[in-house]
Amino acid sequence: MRALDVRGVGEAALAWVSANRGEFRLDEGALAAYGDVNTSWKPLGELAQVCVCVRRTTAPGDPLHETASDLLEFAWRQTGNGALFGELQRLEPFATYPLEVYAAFASAGLRHPGYESAAATVARTRGWRVTEQEPNRRLSVLNSERRSGIPEHADPAQSLRHTWLGGLPEPWTFERAAGYTLTHVVFHLTDWGLVPQGVPRSVAAYLRHWLPPWLDTCLEDEQWDLSFELLAVAASLPRLPEPAVLQDAWSTLATAQDATGAVPEVGPGRDGRAAAGGFRYCYHSTLMAAFAAALTTGRPGWNGTEDEAPGGPRPLEHAARQDRGGRGAPG
Repeated sequence: MRALDVRGVGEAALAWVSANRGEFRLDEGALAAYGDVNTSWKPLGELAQVCVCVRRTTAPGDPLHETASDLLEFAWRQTGNGALFGELQRLEPFATYPLEVYAAFASAGLRHPGYESAAATVARTRGWRVTEQEPNRRLSVLNSERRSGIPEHADPAQSLRHTWLGGLPEPWTFERAAGYTLTHVVFHLTDWGLVPQGVPRSVAAYLRHWLPPWLDTCLEDEQWDLSFELLAVAASLPRLPEPAVLQDAWSTLATAQDATGAVPEVGPGRDGRAAAGGFRYCYHSTLMAAFAAALTTGRPGWNGTEDEAPGGPRPLEHAARQDRGGRGAPG
C-alpha cells in the first residue's frame, strides 16, 4: 500500500470525525456529580489528542492540518477555553482525568493559567503522589504533568517496570487487554509518537520482534480498533518494523473503512459476532485510523523508501522542534 493510500485512510477518517463533530459536544452532564466521563470528557480528550498529532505531522496549509486545527479549536471551545477544567478541579480535586484531557490541549499551546495553578497545587500533595493507579495509568499522569508544565511526581522508568510491557512478558500471554495496555504505555513514553527515542532499547527490540505477529492475530480476528493502535505503536518506535508488515496491515485495514470514512471497532470476526453500529461503536476506531495514518506517513522510510509521503508531512523530529515552544514542555 502506497503512502498516498495510507494518507487517504487518514483523510477519510478525519473527514468523518469533522462531519460528526457534534457528537463530541459536552452537555450538562459533563459536570454532573455522577456523570459518565467515558461518554463526555474521554471522547473529547481523544479528539483533541488525535488532532494534535495530525497537526504535528502535517505542514500548515495542508488540508489535513487545517481540518485538525479546526477540530482542535472546536474541542477547546467545548471546555469553555479551559475554564471547565477549573470546575472539574473544584468538584474532583484528586481526579486525574481532567489533567490528562487538559494536557492534550496544553501540548498545542492552548492553556488556562488558573487551572494549571490549581492542578499544580494538588500535584504537590502527598495525597496526589500516593493515589493508587494501574502502572500504565500512572505513566499517563506523569506525561500529562510534564506536558502541562507540572513537575513529574514519580519516576517514569520505575512505573514502566511495573507494566505488562515493561516486564517483557512471554509473547504468548498477549491478549486484547494486554494489547490496549501496551499501546498506551508506548504512547505515554513517546508523548503520543512525537519522541520515538522515549522507548527504552530493550522494549523497542521486544516490540519490533513481537508486534508483527500480534498485529497479524488482531487483523485475523478483525479487531480493527486495536490493530490501528498497534500500527500507531509501530510508527512510534525508534526503528520501524519491516515495511512489508506495515503495508500488508494497512491494506487489510483499508477494507474495514466504509464509504463515509468510519471504521467499526470490530468486524464480524471468526466467531460470527455482529459488529455494533452508531457513533459510540466507531468513533474511537475512526480516530485511531487518523492517528495511526498521521504517525505512519510522518515517518520517512515506512514503505521502504526514504521519501516523504505525498502531501508533505514533516518527519516527527522536525515537528518536535516546532511544537516545543513556550514553558519548555515538549508538545
